[in-house]
Amino acid sequence: MFSRSLVVRIGSLGLVLLGLNGNFAFAQTADTEKALALNPDSPQLEWGACPPFLPAGCAIAVLHGDPSKENLDVFLKLPGLSEVPAHWHTSAERMVLVSGVLHVTYEGQSESILTPGTYAYGPAKRPHHGRCASADPCILFIAFESPLDAVPVAAPAD
Repeated sequence: MFSRSLVVRIGSLGLVLLGLNGNFAFAQTADTEKALALNPDSPQLEWGACPPFLPAGCAIAVLHGDPSKENLDVFLKLPGLSEVPAHWHTSAERMVLVSGVLHVTYEGQSESILTPGTYAYGPAKRPHHGRCASADPCILFIAFESPLDAVPVAAPAD
């Protein structure tokens, strides 16, 4: 009896060997990228300014990736008791609230209240707004599929 296997080349990352009989899975890569573990207080993080339509004191830190490319992870820090105006992103966003209490409302849906550890998903191009309801800052981990953008929604004319 013998085991069949499938070797798949994944770009320049290396080879993956998969056991078709379910007995083994082995991954080998030529990539020298290092593993990473960061928290919002890490001295390795470089916090930068948010787009001007977001509240004063808002900051963003890139955790992994390049904001101009696909597959980006960031921390977003909102000042306590701040309002986030309506906006949308080209990308879907996958989020986990790290600290604070954040209220988020997506167009056509009820408000969601995020507490630390809460996962939230926001569809691409769906307008939404929020409010950091805690006195302490709200820190949100966000994973974007597409390059980072935040497009403000124009307020309706009176």
